[in-house]
Order: sequence, then C-alpha cells, then structure tokens
Amino acid sequence: MGSRRFAHKPPEALCSALDAEDGIDPRLAPKRPQGSVLNRKALQLCRQIERALSGALEGDILRDLLVHSVVPAPDSARLLATFTYHGPETVAASDVLAALVAASSKLRSAMAAAIHRKKTPELTFHVLRG
Repeated sequence: MGSRRFAHKPPEALCSALDAEDGIDPRLAPKRPQGSVLNRKALQLCRQIERALSGALEGDILRDLLVHSVVPAPDSARLLATFTYHGPETVAASDVLAALVAASSKLRSAMAAAIHRKKTPELTFHVLRG
C-alpha cells in the first residue's frame, strides 16, 4: 500500500507569496522579539518625567494642557514633550508654545525633583490641538 503522506499537493492559490514563517506552528512561533528592550532606562525616565510634568502645569494657558507623550529625542539627554491643548480656540499654538518656553525653567526644576540624575535632560516642546 502506498504512502498518503505526499499524495496531495497543497492548493497553490492559498497565498500570493511564500514567507519565512510559512509552515511554522503558530503555537511555537515567538510572540515578541526575544531579549530585553534596548532603551528600557530611557523609557523609564520618560514615564517619570511625564508624571512630573503633568503635576507642574500651572497658569492660565498651561492648565489647559495635557501631557500626551515624552520621548527621547535623539537620546535621554534631550526629551521631546508633546502636549495636547484643550483650551479655547482663540488661543494660538504659538502662544501656547511661548507659555511653555516661559515656564520651562519651572518645568525643568519639577523634573529634577522627580528624577535622581546628575544632569537633568533638556526639554523641547510640541503642542497638538485636542
């Protein structure tokens, strides 16, 4: 009696192109890249600074800001803080940026109190409309 193992070829119209992961059991395929996150400390620092900045926003324009994200730009010595403005439409984005720049020393001192580092990172700002 002949073997049935290779009796039928798979239909050719199942996929448009073969991939490197074809034929691997999905249960055995890796769920995420193995190893540790490359910039774990920088991301930890960004989360700490995000919490510190959200508590330090005071003033007429700054109270309408929410911290959207803080990311390293290009490394953890300089950070890009993105804010979402939920205030009146009459206030221009340039006025919000000017208020942030005016309060940058206060924000930086709040950052320095929240983190334990020898040097406090520089901040750059970006404002989105909410």
